[in-house]
Amino acid sequence: MSFPSDLEIARGASLQPIGDIAAAIGIGPHLLEQYGSDVAKVSLDAIDELADRPRAKYILVTAVTPTPLGEGKTTTAVGLAQGFKHLGKQGVLSLRQPSMGPTFGIKGGAAGGGYAQVVPMENLNLHLTGDMHAVTAAHNMLAAMIDNHIFRRSDVGIDPHRLTWRRVVDVNDRALRSIVVGLGTRLDGVPRATGFDITAASEVMAVLALSTSLRDMRERMGRIVIGQNWDQEPVTAEQVKAAGAMTVIMKDAIKPNLMQTLENTPVFVHAGPFGNIAHGNSSIVADRIGIHTGDYLITEAGFGADMGAERFFNIKCRTSGLEPDAAVLVATVRALKAHSGRFVVKPGKPLPPEMLEEKPDDVMEGAANLRKHISNMRLHGIEPVVAINAFPDDFDSEHQVIRDIAAEEGVNAAVSTHFTDGGAGSTELAEAVADAASRSGDFKFAYPDEASLKEKIEAVATKVYGADGVDYTGPANTALAFLEKQGFGNLPVVIAKTHLSISSDPKLLGAPTGWTLPVREVRGAIGAGFVYPICGNMSTMPGLSGTPAAERIDIDENGEVVGLS
Repeated sequence: MSFPSDLEIARGASLQPIGDIAAAIGIGPHLLEQYGSDVAKVSLDAIDELADRPRAKYILVTAVTPTPLGEGKTTTAVGLAQGFKHLGKQGVLSLRQPSMGPTFGIKGGAAGGGYAQVVPMENLNLHLTGDMHAVTAAHNMLAAMIDNHIFRRSDVGIDPHRLTWRRVVDVNDRALRSIVVGLGTRLDGVPRATGFDITAASEVMAVLALSTSLRDMRERMGRIVIGQNWDQEPVTAEQVKAAGAMTVIMKDAIKPNLMQTLENTPVFVHAGPFGNIAHGNSSIVADRIGIHTGDYLITEAGFGADMGAERFFNIKCRTSGLEPDAAVLVATVRALKAHSGRFVVKPGKPLPPEMLEEKPDDVMEGAANLRKHISNMRLHGIEPVVAINAFPDDFDSEHQVIRDIAAEEGVNAAVSTHFTDGGAGSTELAEAVADAASRSGDFKFAYPDEASLKEKIEAVATKVYGADGVDYTGPANTALAFLEKQGFGNLPVVIAKTHLSISSDPKLLGAPTGWTLPVREVRGAIGAGFVYPICGNMSTMPGLSGTPAAERIDIDENGEVVGLS
């Protein structure tokens, strides 16, 4: 008998009314705005109303450097939260909202998988409560206001050649990467080259994720820098008088969404910032509510620990004031085999047949990557637990290799079979996480606020990535000097690089040494509150594959979605 699809499993779930899910964690009906019976938005008043309740243990779920297929962080986070229920503890989740671009592309949805899912999966993977569309509208409102200022030659004096604000849309569409606007008659605007990014890459999305209140979001909107004027001074959204309208568009989107897992564990779903050029974490307001609603609040950070976890520690925690108690480092047999350098894993393609053979030595060959990520957790004063995300075609001998590596590093490891067994398959992991979280830690940032931007970049490059140093191009040096001069040197950094290697070169597997981080340009996400150096070519508008998931998604004769995964 074949294993049921994610959609079939999700459709068979016994959901509780979302009001009951909220009540179980102390959120009353006066704090809810329901979207049907299965989803609700939670008022930010809950932050103050719940503030005197006990604080949950705060758990980050991250991973080794992933293959292009991903290693199941979201699924593991869901399984872990469900696993705590089997131990008589209340787990609560805080996750990012999926982008519809990848959902209709190669990756598919991001609701978890198997018997560790957030439901209803169709709602989560598609429009949910419209937050993505609000970000799109707010971002493009600013773009329209900017072009209006240029057309009317306003006294703001925007230099079209130094304009950095593009437009966004929540689909994968390579044809929109580079476009020309303003064609037509004189009344159709001023012709200029620009382009589109995917909505998850919008700075407005990062603002949503990092705002601590509606007022804070309004102030961050105003600080967004959209380019420079003719005197080469920064121009902000406040100066083009767009920040107020943008905040009005976003006033409901700032409220976190409440959902549930297959086992009725509460899930806050909110924001979805890009994992390359933004910090790749769910919202601060969701965590500030969730931290007072259970025994354990579990959140997940994008890509490997060198990216999402580093930014969780140095940006999200710095802004929220919340400190993690433990971290889960997801490892898979296939990821460590890939880091051996013996196999090539391609998105949308089956794994090489020889990769599925029982070869514990290949797992050991990739151990350096796991060891480095364990070290990166400890760099921030956090004791990790290695979660071995078990796949049906794994072998016990290969799992044992991962256990042995963890033991050599002095950390616990647990096999988790949440995909096939749900929460019951994560109890070993939940026990290990509870043990790690019970021990007092010494959380610390990788760099202080007062360090210069170059010192911050170099701290991450050398301490987290293992680089020998940093090499800056002329334009990067000029941009860093400009940002420091404008008073932005106190901001943290997000280093935009490949997620397929700890280094900046996707071909360098394991834990590379003897390399230098190349910074080719530097930009500021001033409203969001970080500076991002760019290392390599980062595509902020994905394209569709030869056989995108969109080809398989449809409506059946009963009006039900089919083909979603």
